[in-house]
Formats: sequence, C-alpha cells, structure tokens
Amino acid sequence: MTAAGETTGAARGDAAPDGQGGANGIRLVLIPLIIWAAWLIETFLLEGNRHLFSRADPGGLPGYTIIACILTGTIVPVFIILRSFLTGDVNMFQIGFRTPGRVLSACLGTLIAGYCAVILLNPFGTDRIAFGSAFLLLLPTALASVMVCWVLTGTHVQAYVRQDGSRVSIPVGVVSTALIFGLSSLVHSTMAGGPDTVSWSVAAGLGLALFFFSIRDVYATTIAAAGTGVFLNSRGIDPAYLGSPGPEVVFSAAFSLAVLAGIHWYLFRNYTTLAVPVAKPAATGESPR
Repeated sequence: MTAAGETTGAARGDAAPDGQGGANGIRLVLIPLIIWAAWLIETFLLEGNRHLFSRADPGGLPGYTIIACILTGTIVPVFIILRSFLTGDVNMFQIGFRTPGRVLSACLGTLIAGYCAVILLNPFGTDRIAFGSAFLLLLPTALASVMVCWVLTGTHVQAYVRQDGSRVSIPVGVVSTALIFGLSSLVHSTMAGGPDTVSWSVAAGLGLALFFFSIRDVYATTIAAAGTGVFLNSRGIDPAYLGSPGPEVVFSAAFSLAVLAGIHWYLFRNYTTLAVPVAKPAATGESPR
C-alpha cells in the first residue's frame, strides 16, 4: 500500500528481524483483541445490560449505534488498519474494500441468496416485513462485528502467521475469528447464553469467516452477518421492533452504512494497492530430455 507517495515496509511473508517478533505480536494480535474486548464491553453496557433489543427502547438505539457500533466497532479499527497499510501487513483487497462494481455484484449475489433463504426458512413465518425490520435493527451490530472480527482481527492474525504460508494463515484466521464472533454472542440481550448459544454462534462465525475470506467484501459480509443475526436472534427480539421500522431503526442502519461508505471513499482516495512483479528464474539453457 502507498499513501501520499510513500512506499510500504517489507511484506509479512519475510522473516521478522530479531527482536521484532514480540512487537509484531502486540501490533497484529494483542491490539486487535484489546479493541474486540473494548467493543464487547461497550456492547454489553449499551445493549446487553439494557436489553435494548429484547425490550423495545428505540430511544437508546442511536447512542448504542454511534458509540459501540460506529466509533469503537468501525472507526477505531480503521486507525489500526491504516498503520498496517504502511507496514505492508494488509492491503485493500485483504480487508474487503473493493471497487464499486465488485461491491455491487457481491452485494447483489448475497441479497439474492439471502432472499431465497428468507422465502424458505423465515423464522417469522410468512411475515417478510418482520424479517426486514429485524434485519435493519441488527445491521449496525453486524457491521461492527464484521469490522472487528474479520476486517481487523482476522486479517491481522493472518498477517502474523503468514510467514508460515497460506495453508496456515487461512485456517488460523477462520477458526480464531469464528471463536471471537461466537463469544460475542454472550453480551447480546437477544441471546440466552450457555453452551448452545455459543455453539450456534461459533458455527455461524465459521460460515461467515469462510464467506469473508472467500469473497473479501465487507459490504456483502455485513449483509450476510445481519441476516444470520436475524435467524439466530429472532426469538429474542421484542415484537415491537417487528412492524414497520421506526425512525430510530432506519437512522441507525442508514448512518452506519453512510459511515462505512465514507471510510471506503477515504481509503480509495488516499491508499492504493500496488502489484509488485515477481522476477522469474533465469533459464538454464538446457533442452528437455
């Protein structure tokens, strides 16, 4: 990645110099986990502890969205990612910010698949408005989950273990992010807690991790995470949220997406991923036998 004409540091595939392994571990693993923990605490205080989703409190949605989902769950991870751009640990492709055409096609495909799932498996029966309202309600949480668990933690954990090859980095990234996503379910008011809750959430996290690392698109993964959240949390959402979406729900969802689009615009305006040509081995001049 480059910013303002500067070049980046060495790729993570190179062996770290002596004494740098611990520093890389702090920067690529510990700091993302600290941000994840801070996001969990804020989510518990502003949503789980107040039963924001299980007991209708539309007035609390904007505060929860702005503080936990946008500031800590979306903007803070971007500051860490910017540093990793300059050191060459991650790039725009890896964090899932793609070209507009690629984003549109990925989102369209995800929405079509999701709509088919709703037709066949809607937890609210034939009430698609209820599903749509629940989807909008959970969209800011889904965006923060994707940004913290995969865009930040997943890509940085992969960068840390990438020196051992993609055969190691991919499964480590999938499993580690599925676990932290599953543990995140314990702080939400719509989840009852216990082994079954965590198991289902970890299973969902595995699917979402494979989805993100396969298509590398933050928008499409957010759509998938919000839809998955509706299926996992449908029994815990207060029915008052399931009619036509209120202005607080619409504002929270729209504002979250607007912030994501603004971040996307800023990154594309200021950072570029450059392909570095790899030298081919010189020919030996020997003819095949």
